[in-house]
Amino acid sequence: MAEFNALFDSAYELWAFWIAVVALTTFLLGGVFLTTRPQAEVIGHPKGLFLLFMAEMWERFSYYGMRALLIFYLVQHWMFSDSEASVIYGAYTALVYITPVVGGFLADRYLGQRKAVLFGAVLLTFGHFFMAFEGDGGQADATINIFWMALALIIVGSGFLKANISVMVGQLYPRTDIRRDPAYTIFYMGINVGAATASIICGFLGQTVGWAYGFGLAGIGMLLGLVFFIVGKPLLLGKGEPKDPAKLAGGREFGIYGIGLAMVALCWLAIQYQSLVGWVLGFFGLGLVAYVLYLAIGRLPREERDRIFAAIFLIFVSIVFWALFEQAGSSLNLFTDRHVDTQGVAASMFQSINAIYIILLAPLFAGLWQMLARRGAEPSTPMKFGLAVIQVGLGFLVLVWGAQSVGLNVPTPVIFIFLIYLLHTTGELCLSPVGLSAMNRLSPGHMASLIMGTWFFASATGNFAAGLIASATGAEGVSQEAGKQVVLDVYSTVGWFAVGVGIVVMVISPLVKKLMHLDTLADDDVGDDLEGQSEGPGEPQGAGMHPTTRPIN
Repeated sequence: MAEFNALFDSAYELWAFWIAVVALTTFLLGGVFLTTRPQAEVIGHPKGLFLLFMAEMWERFSYYGMRALLIFYLVQHWMFSDSEASVIYGAYTALVYITPVVGGFLADRYLGQRKAVLFGAVLLTFGHFFMAFEGDGGQADATINIFWMALALIIVGSGFLKANISVMVGQLYPRTDIRRDPAYTIFYMGINVGAATASIICGFLGQTVGWAYGFGLAGIGMLLGLVFFIVGKPLLLGKGEPKDPAKLAGGREFGIYGIGLAMVALCWLAIQYQSLVGWVLGFFGLGLVAYVLYLAIGRLPREERDRIFAAIFLIFVSIVFWALFEQAGSSLNLFTDRHVDTQGVAASMFQSINAIYIILLAPLFAGLWQMLARRGAEPSTPMKFGLAVIQVGLGFLVLVWGAQSVGLNVPTPVIFIFLIYLLHTTGELCLSPVGLSAMNRLSPGHMASLIMGTWFFASATGNFAAGLIASATGAEGVSQEAGKQVVLDVYSTVGWFAVGVGIVVMVISPLVKKLMHLDTLADDDVGDDLEGQSEGPGEPQGAGMHPTTRPIN
């Protein structure tokens, strides 16, 4: 143990690592305790919610463990330039968010959400273990083909898992149940435990002990998530099963899994030729929006059609947010490594700050929304989105001001990294869990996974745009001060742009709220409505705030 502790460069790094280990173990034991209680509900929510966030917690542990290291792995091990690595990183994260559209569609039509999540978890487990094969490094090393395959498996595995596990959270609650937004926030908080601990544990092991150790531990985390999901199946109360099992008869189910493997081959190609991803985003994005509008205009009644229009507006706003927020894993990660006084802490470990803030702040936001709802003062979903975009812009402006205030030739004080992540996190809590809940609430039951997949497609577009923005911050061949100035100029431009967009969204938010028709929103199941539902179950919640009986399913 003493020899291992000697690997740490500072006391901050040492304490952060072991606190992360203790926190991860505590949440693991706590999740097992909650999901094994004899009661149907714990702390006011079905036990299935905690099973899903435990499974997603380990998926996020594996994903963020890899994410914390990926940009450094590309630059330091495979010897890509900053610009090349940023575009690869952006293409990879974009594909991670494109594939949920296909995964959601196949789950809606054939597999059901549970089997889709299970298949995705298997692919992710293999993908993360393949990441542990690092070879000798450099782009001439043949081992790089295993690296591309690992990324492809992770991409497609995420596609089958991400959208569908979020839909399953919504399936545990009636559409007008006031516990929905808090449930998604609890889900969001739980999975960020995995994100926070992975960035610290895997980040340190990867950058200090060896890449294979960081990536290999991420694979073990994904395997644990898979085990949790399989063993805890009864807690899902039959949710997420195929709507028409006959469609899977005669070997069709294995044919769908074959489609998934074919997607792996396509992604293996696309991740190596990143320009393909841009074309896919353009053509596929237009086709997807056209298909959703076709269904909304041609097959839905007026109010449901308007809700789809509102959902599409929110989806487009989210693209701006994610394009800036996702600088964290690429340009901001490199900026922290090169231009910030990190006090001896590995730069990859700072990826945990966002997730730690979410763990601390998510309960406060969940309570805040419910308190404001009781008083009839909760901001509408589009208003929250406008606030989110403003905050992500302000985060960049604060960092630019902090870096310039001490001078380009002086390392930026680390406090400004904590501040930019704080503003980005409060913005994320105004957008991401709220957006997940809105997509599930605004979409008809037969389009739930499609709309959720479209939500993740917006994240794909934002991530690809984030890669292009990050590539603009690359400044190879110039001095450190000049390179730092290039990054700050880009951050200043995108920061002011985001503030302007956010103000516009807030101004038109009342019009978007009208399209949501919250006063007539009703559950799909007859007989399980909350008391007082007709008085306005939307935002703010009406008399349904205190139901006499609480539906179990």
